[in-house]
Amino acid sequence: MKKLYLFAILTSLSCSKTVEDRCFIKEDEKNNYIEKKPYTAKQILEEKADYLTIATLKKFRSFDQDSVYTHETKWRMYEKAINPYDIDYKLFKDKFSEQFLCFGKQELGNNQYALGRNNLGYWLLKIENNRSFAYFLGLSFSHYYINEIQTAPIIKDGFLQVEGSLVQIIKVPGLPGHDDYSALEDGKLFKISLKELTKDSDHDGYNDIFEKSFGLNPHNKDTDGDGTDDFSDLNPMFSSEKNKFSDLYQMLLPTYATTFDFKKMPYYFEVFKTDCDYFHQINSTEYRVLFSPEDRNKQTGYIKSTDVFDFVISKIKKNETNPNLFYIKTWGSGSSDYAAEYKNGKWEVELVGQTVS
Repeated sequence: MKKLYLFAILTSLSCSKTVEDRCFIKEDEKNNYIEKKPYTAKQILEEKADYLTIATLKKFRSFDQDSVYTHETKWRMYEKAINPYDIDYKLFKDKFSEQFLCFGKQELGNNQYALGRNNLGYWLLKIENNRSFAYFLGLSFSHYYINEIQTAPIIKDGFLQVEGSLVQIIKVPGLPGHDDYSALEDGKLFKISLKELTKDSDHDGYNDIFEKSFGLNPHNKDTDGDGTDDFSDLNPMFSSEKNKFSDLYQMLLPTYATTFDFKKMPYYFEVFKTDCDYFHQINSTEYRVLFSPEDRNKQTGYIKSTDVFDFVISKIKKNETNPNLFYIKTWGSGSSDYAAEYKNGKWEVELVGQTVS
């Protein structure tokens, strides 16, 4: 028995990947992207979160009605000198630093509520006594569509109750990388208990649903143990360490021409799919970052069902003759190839190829 146990340990160690395996490639990268099959309505319902209740409405606003109306209305608003949206949602835009597209506003006593959406998904926004709170719903926008025109109050009887549809993402012919939506089942009422939705077990400012959706620890306000709580930490999943390869990854993070101070936007994250330790160790200074494992079996249920990766940075390829020369690639709205040489304690990075999609 002891021999078998020792063999199991040695086998697991031999099969486990090293930093070298997780961060470097030895051959040219190949595009092994496999198109995911869209979920059916049955699959969505079977895999829904336990805290979510879905009811079928007899009278409802269809996906087509809502999406077409809101699209046309927004264009009419943009054409006006004074945008009604800017007036109606000014308080939410100011309090949340324009981190969300807001809709479905409701006033209840001294509290003001609205629904919000950003690159991560849907949220419930709340303003109480001049303080702002955002609670992640954990509803994948790959599966769920929440109507921008809500015909009933969104907060009722201790529940968030929102109307919408079950949807699937479809590809638009002739527009690579462009996604559109198609309704699978209209007329759904999505209900989540406010007690469950607002639960924040570690009192760090992020609700448990958010932390479970993206791999943070809902029972420890400092997931990476670096002394900075998750709500304040720009890299809350991993402790930052300064080394030449973490510096390289940090240099290649996407940059944005904007006046926004992302450090004051706690609900805006860039999410990256990587197992590379050096990438994990970056000291992000501009905005918040989250990481997901590459192995689908190790990803959270939410990550599996929703594509939240807007930007990709590859593993590093070594030059066969120059030990200080490396190659690395990024993808965003297009792809960029870089040659990076480490000289005199710093990187010299050169763009050697680029494709715009």
